[in-house]
Amino acid sequence: MKKNINCLCGTNLQIEYEETIDLDTDNESLDKIFNGTFLSQKCSFCGKMHKPEFKITIVWKSKDLKMEVYPELDRGEFYKNKKENPSIESIIGYPEMADRLAVIKDDLEPVVIETLKSFLLGKAAEAYPDNEINAWYHCKGANGIEFHLDGIRPDEVAVMRIPMEMYENTLEDYKKRPKNETYASLRVRSYLSVQNLLRPDALK
Repeated sequence: MKKNINCLCGTNLQIEYEETIDLDTDNESLDKIFNGTFLSQKCSFCGKMHKPEFKITIVWKSKDLKMEVYPELDRGEFYKNKKENPSIESIIGYPEMADRLAVIKDDLEPVVIETLKSFLLGKAAEAYPDNEINAWYHCKGANGIEFHLDGIRPDEVAVMRIPMEMYENTLEDYKKRPKNETYASLRVRSYLSVQNLLRPDALK
């Protein structure tokens, strides 16, 4: 599919992309998603880098994943529109797409990761009540699970590590009580995200 976007300098840019991406066969797109260059295009006139977001479907059969990705600009409309296919997972915004795919790649349970994010954001909110803070999964390592939090200080990222034991204990609890409010509150229909806890009242 091809779509046109306009640069602030007035130049029209044509973006070509696939509406459905199969990550079992398209390693190049996966690499670009992880390094933040997916669908990026530089204006040929002024040199400005554009990172547009379009609705796409991600298929990763080897990981038992099929996911619809909505542009961040459609977040409000997603909450108001209750007609999406509940059998397909949804994600809003390309940063969340990269985050979720990294979690899946590392064979972790997304519900648990989002639960741990809510824990970290709760602690951060206590220390910095006036800041808008986001938590992102970074990696799984020997010292546990690493998250990056932005918004605490300008142009800085805070690195937080959760012991693997805490992840395993949360996973065990989730398996025993999947409908518990702690986990259920993270999901709005087909969309699982800690962002559901942070949305304004107008979108609830």
